[in-house]
Amino acid sequence: MKKFGYTGRVYALFISILMLSCMMLSACDSNGSITMNGANVSGNGGKGCTKVGILLPDTTSSDRWESKDHPLLVQAIKAAIPDVQIDYNNAQGSSDTQFSQAQEDLARGDCILVVAPHDSVGAAPIVALAKAHNVPVIAYDRLIQSQSLNYYVSFDNVAVGQLQAQYIAAHYPQYMQGGKANTVMINGSQTDTNALLFSTGSHNVLDPLFANGSLQYASEVFTPDWNNNTALAEMEAFLTDRHNDIQIAYTANDGMANSVITALKAVKLNGKVLVTGQDATTDGIHNILTGDQGMTVYKPIAKLAQSTGDLVKVLYNGSNITTLTKNVTAGTFDGGNIPSILDTPIIVDRNNIATTVIADKFITKKDVCDGIPAGTANVC
Repeated sequence: MKKFGYTGRVYALFISILMLSCMMLSACDSNGSITMNGANVSGNGGKGCTKVGILLPDTTSSDRWESKDHPLLVQAIKAAIPDVQIDYNNAQGSSDTQFSQAQEDLARGDCILVVAPHDSVGAAPIVALAKAHNVPVIAYDRLIQSQSLNYYVSFDNVAVGQLQAQYIAAHYPQYMQGGKANTVMINGSQTDTNALLFSTGSHNVLDPLFANGSLQYASEVFTPDWNNNTALAEMEAFLTDRHNDIQIAYTANDGMANSVITALKAVKLNGKVLVTGQDATTDGIHNILTGDQGMTVYKPIAKLAQSTGDLVKVLYNGSNITTLTKNVTAGTFDGGNIPSILDTPIIVDRNNIATTVIADKFITKKDVCDGIPAGTANVC
C-alpha cells in the first residue's frame, strides 16, 4: 500500500524551485535586499506593517475559500491593525499565478503575506522572495514546504484524517455486505501537504483494520487539485472495477464526497455506502441529512482566521509570538521547524449539526434545511 512514493520527486522539485526562486523576475543580493522593477525594497519583519497581502489558492476545490476564508481573514486582519490596507488575490488553481500575485504584493510594499498555497512545494519561491524583502510569510491552512517559512496557522490535520477514519471504524459494520467491507480511498491532491497529513491520520486508524481483515482494502488514489470531476471519474472507475462491490468510500472532503455520491446514485448505492467528508459545506451537511454521507469534519474557519489575525497583530507590535504558538512547530521536507498555531477540528454527523455548524452560525439553519423534510434529524 504505497502512500508516499512521490516524496522523493516532490523533495527534488522543492530543491530545484529554491535554486530558481531568486531568478524569477527579481534579483537577490548578498545582503538580502531585493531589486524588483528597478527598485530596491526591504521590509521590517512585519513590525509596524500596515499593508498585508492575502493569497488564497482557488475557487473550485471547496466553496469555503471565497465564502468563508476570504471575508473572515479580511475581518480579522482589519481588527488586528488600525487602518490596514489589504491586497487580496485568488490564484484560481495556478501556482504561477500565485507567485506573480505575491510579486505584485511585494512590489506594492506589502510587509506581511498570508498565503494558502495552491501547491505546498510550488509556493516555496514566494517564501524565498518575501525573505529577501524581510517580509514574513504566514502559511494559512496549508503548510508551505520551505524551512524559511516564518509561521504556519492551521488545524491539526493528522487529527482530521483520524476523525474521518474513526467514524469508519465505529460504523462500518452497518454497511457490510456478505461479511465484508470493501474500502476505497479518495485522497486530496499530492501537492497539498494537508492531503498527506489527512492520509497519514486516516491510515493510522484504518491500517490495523485492513491488517486484521475487519476492512478489505480495495484501492486508493490521490486526486490532482482536489478536482471534483476527477473524483467522480475515480469513483466510477472503482465501481466498475469492483462490479459495484464497495461498502466504504473514505473521501477527503465534501466536494469530492458529493461527486462520489453522484456516482453511487447512478448505480443506486447512495445511502448504502459509507462516505466521509470534510469542510462542513452546505452540500456536505445536506448529504448527511439525506443519509448519503456519514460525516464531515468541521474546521471552525472563524477560529483559523482569528488565529491569523492574532499573529498579524503580534508581528505588527513586534511582540513575542510564543504566547500564540506555545512552542508548537511543524516540520518541512527540508528540515524546517516552523512556529505554528494548530487549532482543533470537530467531527460532525446527524447528531450534532445543531450544536456545531448552526450554533456557530457557520451555516444558517435556513440553508441547512433548504429542501430537507421537516423533522429530519431533529434539526429541520
